[in-house]
Amino acid sequence: MAAECNGRSTMDPASENENETVDRLKKLYPAVNEDKTPLPRAWSVKEKYNYIGLSQNNLRVHYKGHGKTHRDAASVQATHPIPAACGLYYFEVKIVSKGRDGYMGIGLSAQGVNMNRLPGWDKQSYGYHGDDGHSFCSSGTGQPYGPTFTTGDVIGCGVNLIDNTCFYTKNGHHLGIAFTDLPPNLYPTVGLQTPGEVVDANFGQEPFVFDIEDMMNELRSRTHLSIHNFPVPESQGEWQAILNKMVSTYLVHHGYCNTAEAFASVTNQPFNEDINSIKNRQKILKLVLAGRMGEAIEKTRRLYPGLLEHNQNLLFMLKCRQFVEMVNGSDVEVRHSRNAYSPAFSNSSSRPCSPIQTSVIQSTKNYSNKPKPTVEAMNQNNIALNGNSVAPAVIKNGEESDVEMDTEEVQNGFEESACNGKTSKNGSTNGYQNGSSNHVNCTYECVDGDSDEDMEIDSTVRKTCKPAVERILEFGKELYCMSQRLKGEDNVNGQQNEKMLEDAFSLLAYSNPWSSPVGWQLDPIQRESVCAFLNSAILGSQNKPRKPPLEVAMAHSEELIRLMSSSGLGSCAFASVSDLMEH
Repeated sequence: MAAECNGRSTMDPASENENETVDRLKKLYPAVNEDKTPLPRAWSVKEKYNYIGLSQNNLRVHYKGHGKTHRDAASVQATHPIPAACGLYYFEVKIVSKGRDGYMGIGLSAQGVNMNRLPGWDKQSYGYHGDDGHSFCSSGTGQPYGPTFTTGDVIGCGVNLIDNTCFYTKNGHHLGIAFTDLPPNLYPTVGLQTPGEVVDANFGQEPFVFDIEDMMNELRSRTHLSIHNFPVPESQGEWQAILNKMVSTYLVHHGYCNTAEAFASVTNQPFNEDINSIKNRQKILKLVLAGRMGEAIEKTRRLYPGLLEHNQNLLFMLKCRQFVEMVNGSDVEVRHSRNAYSPAFSNSSSRPCSPIQTSVIQSTKNYSNKPKPTVEAMNQNNIALNGNSVAPAVIKNGEESDVEMDTEEVQNGFEESACNGKTSKNGSTNGYQNGSSNHVNCTYECVDGDSDEDMEIDSTVRKTCKPAVERILEFGKELYCMSQRLKGEDNVNGQQNEKMLEDAFSLLAYSNPWSSPVGWQLDPIQRESVCAFLNSAILGSQNKPRKPPLEVAMAHSEELIRLMSSSGLGSCAFASVSDLMEH
């Protein structure tokens, strides 16, 4: 059933789908962690008297008792108590039918309260009754409060978890404070007493008749004002210097070199940081963010000798990410050959080119039956390229990447490999050479285009050191061996490493890994956490804080807000650090 009230649709339990309901509730109560403190979403099938009947997804309540005396009263509680992190909680009840006498009560009650009573009649029970408009506060004697209500009315009940007060609304009009000094962990409750009484509940799955968001904004402004007006020591200059230093160390930590220098100049702070060290970290992190993990590992080894060798768990994490980037086609180890062999890889560094992707395993069908070229054929192809080796083409690809590298760095990234007795330039540093003494013997394979269009795109015969799939599988074997070695060393991170490896290897099981259950690993945003770990490790090796003080302070603030929530302090709902920064 759907109705219109003040221009808004009200209470048809099936009118919005479940996703929209979740989004509405999260918007209303963003500070609530429902894994720990679920929100009330329906009436409980357990916490009710047997004269209460439920229907329509347990949102409709009807009376099915005799209704002869007050001993026939029956109540029902919501599935969960109101979380303190709501700050301001609100629900509405539409009177579908007042029944015979309209002896209905709407309110709150604590766990364990007798359900054979109307809300408000017993201790730790609070209710507003429709037959006389009285409010009942833990007593069978009511006090005049508001108007009576009947069929068609919408009654709202709000709980201010900062002031611990309760108010009611009727058809969108605020009726004033009804109860004060409320205890924590109260449940939304309704009670009925005579035949024919039917009510529907709206816990936020639909828009409310009353504008509760306006009240929330008022409480938020009040909380922010109290924080801004909090007294600080008189030595304001000292506090400002500390804050400036925190900002400066944050900029240096994350490699914002120019900004850090400019900030130090504006705030008259000394800037004694090693510029080269900041730029070195910047180069490594840019490689990680571009998905070029093999190069990032090699550069880290070159610039910070011993760091990865003494932190095998970090190295394992980096190599797991390198495996993911190989599947994604972003890592330099397979980037130069993915077009020739695997349709799963595109010209982009992070996305497949075809809407129908094929896994790296299935892609082997495209070339597994093709004959290998002879050495003479390869020599003829080299001659056809006017004597140019493969290296310049590879260097060109490197120049077009997201990360700017100087010529010397690119040249240092290439290693000579023995290929059928010939010396040639291989692609930039690969996973096998990173941390492994086993060099791969390379064999060139020629792959002709399957159509005239392919020939137009690339007029030269494509070459690669090894098929992308073979490289990935070999690298996976090495990664597995490394995991077993770390596991045998009673590594404290063994379980975490095992899960990381399992997730990475699972990508090979799907024909379209990008849309698979483990496809989240291919999202470029996953590189950011790798950057954070690597950056912290580099700084730690230089006896610098692994986390900047500003981030530590933010983490402490967020933890304090969580403690406020678990302690039942409703102001935690409006004390979000990010919220305060935006305002």
